[in-house]
Amino acid sequence: MPEFPGGKAELVRYLQENLQYPELARTNRIEGVVHVKAVIDDNGTVCEVHVEKGLGHGCDEEAIRLISSISFGDVKNRGKKVKVFRKFRIEFKLPRELAISYNVKPGKAEKSTKPATVKENYSYIIQYRRD
Repeated sequence: MPEFPGGKAELVRYLQENLQYPELARTNRIEGVVHVKAVIDDNGTVCEVHVEKGLGHGCDEEAIRLISSISFGDVKNRGKKVKVFRKFRIEFKLPRELAISYNVKPGKAEKSTKPATVKENYSYIIQYRRD
């Protein structure tokens, strides 16, 4: 089988760094996996890329673009150059947004000799969580 320079871990890193989330998929909050099948020729060039199971909303086209940009090493079987079929899984996952909620409550009234220009005190409680 053809090997990506640096191995499987480098291939995964390359895919994650070069994935450009389609704007249509981002606005519609589309997530999932696109299954792609491709031919790798004897020079290690990826060609004949086809989506076997897609998501739509631009994700299929992005998966094809991403897989087509990869270059593998030479493919040989017992010294003879061959073409190889290979399947890929391209995961589209939106980054989780930080949810912030807050409550506004009036502060305690204080008796003081300050001028009447100070009307009310407020305290804020801000809680955040990652989904």
